[in-house]
Amino acid sequence: MLILITYDVNVSESGGGTRLRKVAKTCENYGIRVQNSVFECNVDASQSELLKASLLEIIDEKKDSLRLYYLGNNYKKRIEHYGTKEKIDMKDTIII
Repeated sequence: MLILITYDVNVSESGGGTRLRKVAKTCENYGIRVQNSVFECNVDASQSELLKASLLEIIDEKKDSLRLYYLGNNYKKRIEHYGTKEKIDMKDTIII
């Protein structure tokens, strides 16, 4: 399934920068960055739960925001892209 993850971490207080980097690094382990604070992650159900649990351990729910959009397996029919970055096929091999 494809999950779109968006986040906003409050970096104006101490520890915010560290949380921001940890959230980004965790998301990079599961998917690709499509915008500054937006990731597309193609995962199975167990990976989805692990990813969510990892992110919830990192963020401060009183200061930060985390949104997960579950697009399912038919995501190709639900995504339209316009603009500068190429559309990435999540089924292709991705070399990082």
